[in-house]
Amino acid sequence: MKKQKHEIDMCNGPLLGKVLIFSLPLMLSGILQLLYNAADVAVVGRFAGSASLAAVGSTSSLIHLMINLFIGLSVGASVVVARNIGAGNFRKAHDAVHTAIALSLVAGAATLLIGFTLSKALLTLMDTPDDVINLATLYVKVYFLGMPGLMVYNFGAAILRAMGDTMRPLWFLTFSGLVNVLLNLLFVCVFHMDVAGVALATTISQYISATLVVICMLKLDNCCHLNIKEIAFRKTELSEMLKVGLPAGIQSSLFSVSNVLIQSSINSFGSTVMAGNAAAANIEGFTYTAMNSVYQAAITFTSQNVGAKKPKRISRVAVVTLLTVTAVGLILGGTSYLFGETLIKIYSTDAAIIPYGMIRMRMICLPYFLCGVMEVMVGLLRGMNCSTIPMIVSIFGSCVFRVIWVYTAFRASPTQETLYIAYIISWSICSLVHFICYIIIKKRLTKKLTL
Repeated sequence: MKKQKHEIDMCNGPLLGKVLIFSLPLMLSGILQLLYNAADVAVVGRFAGSASLAAVGSTSSLIHLMINLFIGLSVGASVVVARNIGAGNFRKAHDAVHTAIALSLVAGAATLLIGFTLSKALLTLMDTPDDVINLATLYVKVYFLGMPGLMVYNFGAAILRAMGDTMRPLWFLTFSGLVNVLLNLLFVCVFHMDVAGVALATTISQYISATLVVICMLKLDNCCHLNIKEIAFRKTELSEMLKVGLPAGIQSSLFSVSNVLIQSSINSFGSTVMAGNAAAANIEGFTYTAMNSVYQAAITFTSQNVGAKKPKRISRVAVVTLLTVTAVGLILGGTSYLFGETLIKIYSTDAAIIPYGMIRMRMICLPYFLCGVMEVMVGLLRGMNCSTIPMIVSIFGSCVFRVIWVYTAFRASPTQETLYIAYIISWSICSLVHFICYIIIKKRLTKKLTL
């Protein structure tokens, strides 16, 4: 099948340029998604006060915990669609698209129900302070009303990525992001809705982006064309998606469990430290999402070349994506730290939170490229249809390690620095073990593809 205007030929020709063409729009898309939260945090911090800022910031790890399992399933959808496109099996790719959209609708409904009913109980378990918990609960409940839209968008965007189209999701998020910012200002500054206003603005923007991606898929004239009447589960495609996506989702959720524990430890320092941590976490999120776009490239390029039975090109994908993510992490992480104080002031006029935010930025932003290397190694493994092994490695190398660290090293020395260094150690451990796993899996895959 001839490549369409928005598609990328991932199986032939020079790699670096194509990885960048794929990744750059995805970086901008991720940054726009972060701007949803950044706009929430900045508007509420400046116009509603530090307590509201702490309330919004303290919910991020909990929100990720509840949605990451289902977002992980979209990784499985992307891998299955990309692999079938690379193999030229367009009928199976078409079936995978409609199974993925059906899965997104179920995931959206499930997350809405879980988040709306369990939010306060989980925030209480996180030791959220009394002066913050009611605002945080309200924010989470309104935010989760947008979960069906968020899931449909993420699965739809994953399908477009599978065929190499990362530009149109960028336009969709550009529009919905502008709407989000304008509604933030309207709901908070004019209607004085506080945290409920910023959550409602994000919810509306999520449904806008979901609508746009669905309209786009309805207009496609290739194997990823969406036919509403054909949205249903296909057993084979669903099984393949779950094989890759379920371990990916479990891994992300367990990462979030350890982050919830770390957030609980941060909460023990009080609302001023919580606000500084929230601002710094939002800033470093821009570096993470840029690195994550290279991770997405690693998954998609590897998946298509597995389908095309080109093991040598998979090795080239590994080299290019690892070098790219290292450069991105060093440049953006270093720049974020260099201008850290100025950036934190965007989120709040309270000067007391700046030193606490800068502690996090020094400990996280500067070595953040290690996180990117870890993510790309996971992407390469998942692209080779190996998702359970990186899940197990991450459970022990990051999640279990961080829990043990909090209950041992942090209890012995309860400082922010002690808490944050757990990230650096866990990234390094996981990157090394993932690399060893990649060498072993790649050798096995090469033998299989060349038989």
